[in-house]
Amino acid sequence: MRVSVRPSSTSRPPGYNILGDHFSPVTALIAPFYRLVPSAQTILLAQVVLIAVSIYVIALLAMRHVGTAWGAAIGVAYGLSFGIQSAVEADFHEVAFAVPLLALAGSAYVDRRFAHVVGWSLPLMLVKEDMGVTVAAIGFVLWLAGERRRGVVLALVGVIGAALVVLVIIPAINPDGVYAYAHQGERGRLEALFDQVDRKAATVLLTVAITGLAALWSPWALVAAPTLLGRFVNDVPFYWGTEWHYSLVVMPIVFVAMIDGIRRQPRLRWSVPVALVVGGFMMVNSPVLALTDPATYDEPPRAEHARLVVSLIPEGASVEADIGLMGHLVTDHTVYWLGSIGEAVPDYVLFDVEAGIGSPEDVVAYAEQKHGGRYG
Repeated sequence: MRVSVRPSSTSRPPGYNILGDHFSPVTALIAPFYRLVPSAQTILLAQVVLIAVSIYVIALLAMRHVGTAWGAAIGVAYGLSFGIQSAVEADFHEVAFAVPLLALAGSAYVDRRFAHVVGWSLPLMLVKEDMGVTVAAIGFVLWLAGERRRGVVLALVGVIGAALVVLVIIPAINPDGVYAYAHQGERGRLEALFDQVDRKAATVLLTVAITGLAALWSPWALVAAPTLLGRFVNDVPFYWGTEWHYSLVVMPIVFVAMIDGIRRQPRLRWSVPVALVVGGFMMVNSPVLALTDPATYDEPPRAEHARLVVSLIPEGASVEADIGLMGHLVTDHTVYWLGSIGEAVPDYVLFDVEAGIGSPEDVVAYAEQKHGGRYG
């Protein structure tokens, strides 16, 4: 008997190896837990645990170097930061694995345990293909700290590793033989960099403002540069702001830099109340604040209708769905994502046409034109 370990997902065309899309083998760590509890909630809980570990690490680091009260306040500010809130609201993303690793690497840096910085940084290469550049940035920061050999080696490993994954491994796995995100967008990188500069500048300002600007006193803040620059040279507007999960990996970096900045300049303790004020201001209309609004828990009639429709689909059936309904179907159905179904012919087609996410409004017409046969 031959057992296949090829990682695939029905959110892409059938048989598509997902490592040919994003190189994130680290997500296999969730597999044993998903095997025990095969539910979308299992993956969401995994993300919560990963973020919680980072909060614990950063709060302890802050209390060691800034004092118990101020350190606890920094831990709270980090846990409620916009990058973490937005990421949790936006469901699971593989970069959640980078968050505790960056917190642990940063903690080791502040404690001057440079060998541990290397040890916690290297696994980042398995989180996502672009994390190699972040590893290289950590190597550069180690070089600035006087760790010349470790810094150079880590930087080389990061750059060479990222190039190997993007130029060799992913194209070798991808069915089209390419790295699909290499030329994302239609315009040049330099032109995209200067598009909506005010929005990008606001993102950078808010990113350092939630640390009371203390992060600017630490070389560790440079570790965030590749992530921010990579977002800003892309002409996809989703990447430029503070929404979704795109600022998640930046949060542990800048808060570690904040702690290191205060360690270097003790007078920067004034930055803690400033960070709390900025964080409090950003709580307005935030996902956490929404939890205090009773209206948040009022279920709209369409939710009841959606549950009813989902319950009518037999267990084990194949379904083509949009992003608004996929999470409610994956536990006991084979689910294909609208736009990535390839040649598969699903038993059912189910779209949330009122969600405003661009799904075809005439579902029956779409299904019969796309897949043939009769639906409806």
